[in-house]
Amino acid sequence: MTQRVATAPLPAPKAPGREVDLPQSSWTKARERLAWILVAPSVLVVVLVALYPLFQSFRLSFTNARFGSPRPEVYVGFDNYIRLLQDTVFHAAMQHTITFTVASVAIETVLGVVIALIINSHFTGRGVVRTSMLIPWAIPTVVSSQLWRFMYNQDNGVINDLLVYRLGILDSPVAWIANPTTSLPAIIAVDVWKTTPFMALLLLAGLQVIPGDVYEAATVDGASKWQQFWQITLPLLKPALLVALIFRTLDAFRVFDVVFVMKGTALDTITLAIYARQTMIDQQYLGRGAAASVVIFLCIALLVIIYSRLVRVEET
Repeated sequence: MTQRVATAPLPAPKAPGREVDLPQSSWTKARERLAWILVAPSVLVVVLVALYPLFQSFRLSFTNARFGSPRPEVYVGFDNYIRLLQDTVFHAAMQHTITFTVASVAIETVLGVVIALIINSHFTGRGVVRTSMLIPWAIPTVVSSQLWRFMYNQDNGVINDLLVYRLGILDSPVAWIANPTTSLPAIIAVDVWKTTPFMALLLLAGLQVIPGDVYEAATVDGASKWQQFWQITLPLLKPALLVALIFRTLDAFRVFDVVFVMKGTALDTITLAIYARQTMIDQQYLGRGAAASVVIFLCIALLVIIYSRLVRVEET
């Protein structure tokens, strides 16, 4: 007589693309609760230090608030933004900021790649060169800006002495900072001198991640150094290059200190950050200055979105 063995029914096959929701254990919930408890102080600091002032800036940008005014602030809608669009000084500040950002970041990126490639190679004294190249970046911006302001002096500056009397490249001394034609390029040169080591340091970290076996195989295949740079180094360096561009572009777009120390609020070099400070502090138009600050924030947010998409495409 044949016995029939009872078997448990097989579970229904899981539909493709769907995952089975498993109940969380008490240990997992405790870990999540502990994680939130640990991160809560940092979130609170971010809210108080960043988000609340940002919210206040947005709110004040729609009012006619002024410093020291006894009258209560009144909602004026987009009037402050309309005034910004009609202000020729704001247009000049936007143009100078874009020019400064594009020129400085482009030059610093090219020089940073060159310096990173040189330092990444093996030669005697490489450690000393790596340390010394960070000196311009380590000097406080106010100190280096004041130093370069003295060097640019028309009468007794080192730059004119070198170009006119030592090398004979120029016929007469140039007022590099006072001349509206040369003032912004002179400030860009100072920023390039100071920030190029930062770009080189970030790109050097990206170069050191690239395995050496790739270059050995390329050398065996007969690829030249130039071909290795364009077909191996640059494609593998793109993630680090994009990150460096993000940090440097955001920092350059909100430039304030180097320009303010060397030229103050002069119209030939005024930037958006200086314009916002001048409107808010000197002219005491708090609402209009907040609107200028919001414009800076929106431009930076747009740059972050663009770079984030580029990084996402690079990762896929």
